[in-house]
Amino acid sequence: MNGRMVLERFPAGGPRGSWPAEEFAHARRLEGMPAEVVMDLSTDTFLVIVREPVPAEAAA
Repeated sequence: MNGRMVLERFPAGGPRGSWPAEEFAHARRLEGMPAEVVMDLSTDTFLVIVREPVPAEAAA
């Protein structure tokens, strides 16, 4: 597991760039979700993600 959950994908080639992804992430943060935008270079896509907490036993 890579420690993240993808909430939504947005094409990087869109006319507004990352704005739709940033707006979506902002709306999720207003709902209390720690959403952030990252770029997936292999697919040329902006991803809105939530990092999954690492269980204490896995961190040790």
